[in-house]
Amino acid sequence: MRIRTVTTDYHKNLFLQESEELIAKEVGSNQVVNIYPERTYQIIRGFGGAFTEASGYNFSKLSKEKKEIVLDAYFGTNGIHYTLGRTHINSCDFSLSNYAYLEEGEDGNQKFNRDRDREYIVPMVTAAMKFSKSPITFLASPWSPPAFMKTNHDMNHGGELKEEYKKDWAKYIATYVKDCKKDGITISMLTVQNEPEATQVWDSCRYSAVQEMEFVRDYLGPVLVEEGLSDLKIYIWDHNKELLYERAKEILSDTKAREYISGVAFHWYTGDHFEALDLVREQFPEQELLFTEGCVEYGRFFDSSEVWKAEMYAHDILGNLNHGMHGYIDWNLLLDEKGGPNHVGNFCQAPIMCNLEEDSILFNLSYYYIGHFSKYIMPGAKRIAYTKYTDHVEVAAFLNPNQERVVILLNKSDHEETVVLKENGIGKEIKLSSHSIVTVICSEE
Repeated sequence: MRIRTVTTDYHKNLFLQESEELIAKEVGSNQVVNIYPERTYQIIRGFGGAFTEASGYNFSKLSKEKKEIVLDAYFGTNGIHYTLGRTHINSCDFSLSNYAYLEEGEDGNQKFNRDRDREYIVPMVTAAMKFSKSPITFLASPWSPPAFMKTNHDMNHGGELKEEYKKDWAKYIATYVKDCKKDGITISMLTVQNEPEATQVWDSCRYSAVQEMEFVRDYLGPVLVEEGLSDLKIYIWDHNKELLYERAKEILSDTKAREYISGVAFHWYTGDHFEALDLVREQFPEQELLFTEGCVEYGRFFDSSEVWKAEMYAHDILGNLNHGMHGYIDWNLLLDEKGGPNHVGNFCQAPIMCNLEEDSILFNLSYYYIGHFSKYIMPGAKRIAYTKYTDHVEVAAFLNPNQERVVILLNKSDHEETVVLKENGIGKEIKLSSHSIVTVICSEE
């Protein structure tokens, strides 16, 4: 068995640093991580990030040279191999302002118009698709229907979808998907509503579990079928993990609604709650578990170290994968030095950031930590079983379609850890520096 390692160690200035291939051999030790490729679990759909209007705006202002660096970093052969993308239906908080594709319901002559998306979002998406050697699968999520469809007559501050507009809103979503095809963009996945339990000062709309279930069952699902879009995957929830199981249980208990639903989407903003993924997976094994948003919020974590922020990413990805997650989509792909633009000042960090005045870009440590997963775990990989000797090292293991075994090892401690990675008694000793992450790729000789 041949082994190569990839290391990111901030304190040693190593960033996705690959080693030469080494030959594994019989080795004895008590500090063992065993992997078992014959024991497989969920299939991994891929990893990616969000094409928000803010990201597209920043991308549009960069020079051609810097644009290519960003594209290569995420989608190129030298980058971290993103294959998933998320975007928003109507505006989100990371838009330059509120907007909808249909502003007034009373004007029968007004037509659905996505020109706003075509200014910044579509060009970045198109550039990424041309640059990527692999197909990019797209998810679309609404933050709010147009104001006239809502009980509070406002795209912001929560409110609910009016009863009389439910079918119109379902048709609006179908029209969006079809209109994207005119730009060469195929939307394969939808969430019903971004963060349906939150009343935000930005674009938001509330749904109870019953309201979300009824909207899918009576409107969105049937309309997509009528419009020839029955192949679209619908994901419910799209909010934090602590209520993941309760929400899934209440919606998926309706067998008719369940026929239209392919999975449950979730965010990370209220902590680990990895066990919630287990509960959904155990009760609803046919449903995919899809991470659809997470970021370092400046309001909460601005003063945290870059290592801590990156470790937050790796810890969450590892936990989600080990508890059944099928795919992972980070939040904004590209933000400016302030963490925006954001039309309500809700700034956050992105893996890649830029200074438009200087035409410069910055790679945050989180970019490299995410890359330890996205670059080496191929779409179609299966999670495999492992055992480990200590809770000082966090682990996840995978079998790629080409039969490579990929093992991610995270050391968040202040001390070096020694790991002997073994498969069928054959292995190699690997040193994990304090606060480092290592990906190990094993292949046959």
